[in-house]
Amino acid sequence: MSDPKEVESISPYGIARSTVKGEPLSKDEIEKYNDFFKASLYLSLGMIYLRENPLLKEPLKKEHLKARLLGHFGSAPGQIFTWMHFNRLIIKYDLDTLFISGPGHGAPAVLSQSYLEGVYSEVYPDKSEDEEGLQKFFKQFSFPGGIGSHATPETPGSLHEGGELGYSISHAFGAVFDHPNLIALTMVGDGEAETGPLATSWHSTKFLNPITDGAVLPILHLNGYKINNPTILARISHKELENLFLGYGYQPYFVEGDDVESMHQAMAATLEHCVLEIRKFQKQARDSGEAFRPMWPVVILRSPKGWTGPRKVDDKYLEGFWRAHQVPITDVHENPEHLKLLEKWMHSYEPDRLFANGKISPELKALCPTGNRRISANPVANGGLNRRPLRMPNFRDYAIKVDRPAVSMDASMYNMAGFMRDVIAQNPTNFRLFGPDETESNKLARVYEAGKKVWMGEYFEEDKDGGNLAHAGRVMEMLSEHTCEGWLEGYILSGRHGLLNSYEPFIHVIDSMVNQHCKWLEKCLEVEWRNKVASLNILLTAVVWRQDHNGFTHQDPGFLDVVANKSPEVVRIYLPPDGNCLLSCMDHCLRSTNYVNVIVADKQEHLQYLDMDAAIIHCTKGIGIWPQFSTDHGEEPDIVMASCGDIPTHESLAAIDLLLQQFPELKIRCVNVVDLFKLIAHEDHPHGLTDSEWVSIFTSDKPIIFNFHSYPWLVHRLTYKRPGSTNIHVRGYKEKGNIDTPLELAIRNQTDRFSLAMDAIDRMPHLKNRGSAAREALRDAQIKARNDAFENGVDPAFLKNWTWPYNGLWKQQIVPKLTH
Repeated sequence: MSDPKEVESISPYGIARSTVKGEPLSKDEIEKYNDFFKASLYLSLGMIYLRENPLLKEPLKKEHLKARLLGHFGSAPGQIFTWMHFNRLIIKYDLDTLFISGPGHGAPAVLSQSYLEGVYSEVYPDKSEDEEGLQKFFKQFSFPGGIGSHATPETPGSLHEGGELGYSISHAFGAVFDHPNLIALTMVGDGEAETGPLATSWHSTKFLNPITDGAVLPILHLNGYKINNPTILARISHKELENLFLGYGYQPYFVEGDDVESMHQAMAATLEHCVLEIRKFQKQARDSGEAFRPMWPVVILRSPKGWTGPRKVDDKYLEGFWRAHQVPITDVHENPEHLKLLEKWMHSYEPDRLFANGKISPELKALCPTGNRRISANPVANGGLNRRPLRMPNFRDYAIKVDRPAVSMDASMYNMAGFMRDVIAQNPTNFRLFGPDETESNKLARVYEAGKKVWMGEYFEEDKDGGNLAHAGRVMEMLSEHTCEGWLEGYILSGRHGLLNSYEPFIHVIDSMVNQHCKWLEKCLEVEWRNKVASLNILLTAVVWRQDHNGFTHQDPGFLDVVANKSPEVVRIYLPPDGNCLLSCMDHCLRSTNYVNVIVADKQEHLQYLDMDAAIIHCTKGIGIWPQFSTDHGEEPDIVMASCGDIPTHESLAAIDLLLQQFPELKIRCVNVVDLFKLIAHEDHPHGLTDSEWVSIFTSDKPIIFNFHSYPWLVHRLTYKRPGSTNIHVRGYKEKGNIDTPLELAIRNQTDRFSLAMDAIDRMPHLKNRGSAAREALRDAQIKARNDAFENGVDPAFLKNWTWPYNGLWKQQIVPKLTH
């Protein structure tokens, strides 16, 4: 950019330049706001540097400093500046406000405000508003045994940690859906704004209903630099930036400069204008009953990084440059001159005047709201306080009729959609279904009978023909897994309930988001004042084994590995084998709290195995022997045939049938797993079986052919401690695929009935050469089935439509008397 005027127009320096004009603050108010700003900035620096001497009553020495300096100062001034000016509006208009801190490591700003509001000392009495409490407040920050540099779960008023960037806007919108009076004041870091998830989340206004929902007021914080680089949005022309947000559907309002006094006036006038705009839009929609999509306001705050710090240190730029991003002056232990410079800088905030014995004056405290109107005391950010249990229909009423196991076919997902429809109907302001444009594809379209898809965009005539669009809907669809997941997280963290449905192969898009949510939940368990929130429920369908037309790109069940890595205190994985088990699992997950629940179930028609009573028993146990498919009752089994997942179960049962056709005298034990974590040792997971329970199901010395939905190594990882673990032979997805028929894909990965039966023969030495002819026949049949698929494009009907035969094992099974 060569035009000096253009460069000057995007500089963070100078007298305030703002879209909204006005001087709402008196001279006395400006002095108070400036003092409050100084007090906040002092706290932010103190957290980073000080271990002792919290009010600098003594000359600053190395001994007063933390030995290891950690923290980020750069974004703190802008965040503080926004928070404190919004406090005036909370008081004036009695606003219900949540603050979302998007910039990375933004905790100094948030913590300083919570301390000045008095909330922090109420929650943590040892961090009292006096010199002793202030010393503890400073020491704990980024210190072993203390708190982190994000707005962690220990931070009052926080529901967004910001450890991974990109989710502030989606979390904010999730929080205001169905919270009609809530304003989520959301700081978006200009580095964060470069992430894909943040870029897509600007579109959330297309799903915000001004009648039923609250509002998000984004503050794009252009402080110009990331860790070591300029930020893109801070280096484009003023007109380009304005057009970008007009194109997103926002009305941008600029506040730019570094002159503190004029910036106070500009920010006060701008935020008030935005609040009045929000209220105007909401009143128009609510009075008329006509929802519409206004040009919601966005504030673009351009201020120097590390604002109010030294512009240069040793002739190197600090304020307004990337060096202000983290610890502004890093060598204060080794460099006495820099230690003096830090002391002078901290004294410039006048701690001796502003903190009388560690507490600000009543005049400054009066700038903060009171009670739950204080942002850091807002109960919405402790979502469990607002959470109401769902009104749940009786899932038993949606049972699939199963007269005989593995004989009838039914669409488990379509059936379950009726249950979800009624969950939505009974919870019209408390539950939403989220997903990336896949509700119809995932056979869940029956939910539209209770709540259609939210859509605030334009409508075409053809939308009436199955579009299922509505301003006031309960289904949230946008082709961004990040945004859907962020909405759901914000929705449940602010006290509501929901479910995300997605294609199994593409849930990996949000691996790290789920990872961050798990960490949040785990840390919440350590914070006694945090109330439980509804579980984050993820339904995975369009599974790896039914991607015949989509091919190799759509075949990846590895999300289970990601979830299994998380703390056993906060994650659960369920693989229901049929429709009634799916209903039982879904009911359980929707009622649960403080978990990430993952349910994996295919959306196509499948064999049904258990009637509802049996399904409830099986899901309650999480794992069990299926006597209706076993021939070892009262005897030692020759082999254990185990399965986990709807399609692997089908193939495992078909393999048992093949074995019994060849060797009707075999003692086969059929085991099915619904709750994956039953496999882990009990001391490592609360759901895990004890070793004695394990042996009673799997034995300690018999071969186990385990057919698994996902990658086989996961089962080995979970069971390596178990008695007889070397006897476990796991079949699962081995990254082999193409445009395959279902059976041919299973054959590629050796999870098909023929491979399982041959493996079983190989693991039973007592068969010796008796097994050779049978094995050869199975191999021949497998080759023929594969060739037929290549020739005809479909699996042979007699294999595709296999059901449990009435002859053979069905007549031989021994049903214990206690089941009658």
